[in-house]
Amino acid sequence: MSEAISVTELYDLKETIAAELFAGIKYPWEVLPKIHDFIISLGEKLPRDIYEERGEHIWIAKNAKVAPTACLNGPLIIDEDAEVRHCAFVRGNAIVGKGAVVGNSTELKNVILFNKVQVPHYNYVGDSILGYKAHMGAGSITSNVKSDKTLVVVKGEGFSIETGLKKMGAMLGDNVEVGCNTVLNPGTVIGRNTNIYPVSMVRGVIPAGSIYKKAAEIAQKREG
Repeated sequence: MSEAISVTELYDLKETIAAELFAGIKYPWEVLPKIHDFIISLGEKLPRDIYEERGEHIWIAKNAKVAPTACLNGPLIIDEDAEVRHCAFVRGNAIVGKGAVVGNSTELKNVILFNKVQVPHYNYVGDSILGYKAHMGAGSITSNVKSDKTLVVVKGEGFSIETGLKKMGAMLGDNVEVGCNTVLNPGTVIGRNTNIYPVSMVRGVIPAGSIYKKAAEIAQKREG
C-alpha cells in the first residue's frame, strides 16, 4: 500500500532540523523542489551562538568538523557534531544532520540527511532524502535521472505514483543499510530498518524490515 511510503511511515521527524519542511506533506519527494528556499529561510533564523555563516547561504555549526579540502556550495546547513571529510563535494541545496558523516569524495546535491546519517566513502547522493541513521556503504550511489529522461514514477506492489519530477533519487527510511557498490535507481523508496545486499541494483518500493538480496528475493527479517 502507498501509505507505507508516506513521510510518517519512513521518518522520525524529531531527527532533523528540517521537520517544518515536511508539514502537510504526504510523500517525502514532494519536498525536493522546496529544499533551496527552505534552507535560506531557516539559515537566517539559526542562533548565531551555535551556527556561523561561512559563505553565501552556508551555515555551519561551530562544533561541526569540516575538512579544509571539502568544497561547499550553498544553500547549505551543516548541523551540530556533523563531520564533512577530505574532498567531499556539496553542490548546494543540502542539509547535513546532527552527527552525520559526509566522507571522502562523496558528492551531495539537493538532499536532506537526517541526524546520524553516514555517507562516508565515494557516494553520490542527489535529489534524495536519507532518514535517521541511514548508512550507504562505500561506492553506493543514488541514480536520480532515468536513462530516457522521462518523469520519475514510484512503483510499488499494487500502486504507481507519478511524482512529476525529472530528477528524483532515493528515499531511505530510518535505519536503512545499503551495501557497498549498490545502485539505487530513480524513484527507489526503502522502508525503515531494511538491509540492502552489496552490489545490488534496486528499483521501486522495498518494504520496511526487509533484507534485499535481489529483485526476486526479498526476505522478511526475523525478530531476535
